[in-house]
Parts: sequence; structure tokens; C-alpha cells
Amino acid sequence: MRPALGKIKIGKKHIIALIVPLQSKKLIILRGSRGYVMCGYLNLKVAEKFDDVAARIVGVSTIAGAISASVHSCTSAAKKLGIKKGQPVKDVLEKIA
Repeated sequence: MRPALGKIKIGKKHIIALIVPLQSKKLIILRGSRGYVMCGYLNLKVAEKFDDVAARIVGVSTIAGAISASVHSCTSAAKKLGIKKGQPVKDVLEKIA
């Protein structure tokens, strides 16, 4: 399987959706102009260090699964933007688009 790149329309803006197959799982990132949603492969502590607006999701293997997931954890910068644990990713995408 090859990496896949796509766009998700959020109102008049777009989110970049990236999925990269790794050895046993997939790396998933949903990136907007203000921040991103990342799968469990990526390190939230590093995102915090760089003051990124980042929300982490776990247990997903598709873009559709990522969109229908809920936030597992997020950075302080994400919290300032109104993102919180348990929030649906669909709502987060509107904030970061």
C-alpha cells in the first residue's frame, strides 16, 4: 500500500488528510491551517514543546475512522483554541481548518 493524500472540505476551507502505511499500522494526520489531528504514532509531548495546536486520536486506521473519532488528548495550545478531550474530531476540524 502506498501513502495517500487527500482533501476534506470544511465550509470554504480544506483539511489535508494524509495516511502512510507503516510496518504494522498506519500513520494518519489531518492538517488544517491552524493545527492538526494526529494518530497515536506521533508524540504529543513534542507537539507541546513546539506550541503546536495538536489533538491526538487513537485506535483508527482510516481517514473516515479518524473523522468519526473523538479526541484522546491535546496540547495546551489546542485547549486555548477550545479543543478538549472527548470532543468529536468533526468539531475539531472546523476549529483548525
